[in-house]
Amino acid sequence: MIKVGIFGATGYMGGEALRVLLEHPEAEIAWLASRNPGPIEEHHPNLYGLGLRLIHSDEITPCDVAFLALPTGASLDAAARVVEMGAKVIDLGAAFRLNDRETWEAVYGMAHSQWSLAEEAVYGITELHGDEVKGSRIVGNPGCFSSAAILGLAPLLKHDLVDERKLVVNGLSGTAGAGAELSRAAHHPEIGNNIVAYNVVNHRHTYEMEQELSLLANKQVSVHFTPVYVPIVRGILDVCYAFPRRSITRDALLEFYRDFYRDDEFIKIYDCPKEDNASWQYRPYPWVSAVAGTNYCYIGLDVDEERGRIVVFSVLDSLGKGGAQVGVENMNLMFGLGRATGLSRRGGHPV
Repeated sequence: MIKVGIFGATGYMGGEALRVLLEHPEAEIAWLASRNPGPIEEHHPNLYGLGLRLIHSDEITPCDVAFLALPTGASLDAAARVVEMGAKVIDLGAAFRLNDRETWEAVYGMAHSQWSLAEEAVYGITELHGDEVKGSRIVGNPGCFSSAAILGLAPLLKHDLVDERKLVVNGLSGTAGAGAELSRAAHHPEIGNNIVAYNVVNHRHTYEMEQELSLLANKQVSVHFTPVYVPIVRGILDVCYAFPRRSITRDALLEFYRDFYRDDEFIKIYDCPKEDNASWQYRPYPWVSAVAGTNYCYIGLDVDEERGRIVVFSVLDSLGKGGAQVGVENMNLMFGLGRATGLSRRGGHPV
């Protein structure tokens, strides 16, 4: 059994990792760390009756892998500490996502005190870096907006099908992505009948998108990204626009995507046909609710042949394939397990 510790187990991301790991056939919880020790149900009422308790982070013991669901600065210290104890690290935050130190420090506004660890960290999108993850001891989990956009656009950039300087991503996020700490924009009376754009210039996830897509394209990529909070709890919809170098039909594009992700069980190419003469054409495009609570990413596609525009719809759960569950997928690879171990659940309907 893999002995797992979780830092920051009181938050949404740490709680999601715990919920999934409790059902994992090859994992056991070694400890749950928090600034506020006590019964887990004080923070996660869905885990009532399990007898799980939070300990202070000073009391942690050796384990095989530690999940870090912490603020960025705290993740740096915790990562160094558990690596020294011999554990592997899966950081669910942003401490190890970027591969350029100057960029990271400018984006996050602090010095990176553990850059030697960052240099060996693997960016945790398994569809692109699975082989590297298998041999790693540190994984930087991708951001939720980043995951959806990178997975949605990767086939186009890998095969130079679109203009790499004109990529537009509009990201719609549920409020769980803001975390458990109270904030005005995610406060129900504010968001409940509202839509809130934020950080529309230089959002941190932009740099992840550009880093990974540039590696795929083998040249510098520009992503024009706008994030928006919408009044749902879990889920991300990235609507991505790209401009093809040559004409392509929707059917050809669907076939291309199916082939690109043919070995990736958590990517589903949503290829429902269009309805002839439908005045409200929505069936060909994936819904966020379909992936809530899961490790799946659904990708839908359309082509505006008249205007030369490809539209990619990429949906995932911000705590699932965009967060804690892909962290478990990375853990599976790091310990030689099948990537789907403990992650086969499908979304509920209705949510």
